Amino acid sequence: MSKIFKSIKTGLEEAIEFSKGKEIGARVFTPQQVNIQELRKRLGMTQEKFANTFGISLGTLRHWERGDRKPQGPALVLLNLVSKEPETVLNLLYN
Repeated sequence: MSKIFKSIKTGLEEAIEFSKGKEIGARVFTPQQVNIQELRKRLGMTQEKFANTFGISLGTLRHWERGDRKPQGPALVLLNLVSKEPETVLNLLYN
C-alpha cells in the first residue's frame, strides 16, 4: 500500500468512528452565531449594500436580522470572517 492510500484509509476509518460518536481526537469547528444587524451597522452599510457586497439576497439578510432564520454553513463562516477581519475581507473582495 502506498503512503497516500494509507493516509486516506486512516482518515476514512477515523471519519466512520467519529460519525458513530466515538472520541478520536478529531477537531470540530463550529462557527459562532453573528449579530448580523450589529455587524452591518458597524461596517456602516445599508441592508442593500451589505447584501450586495457579500452575495446575500436582501430577503435572506432581512430574515437573519429579524431572527426568523439563522445563517448556516458557508454563510455563517463568511459572516464570522467579516466580523473578525472586515478590512481584510473587503480588501480581498474589491482588489
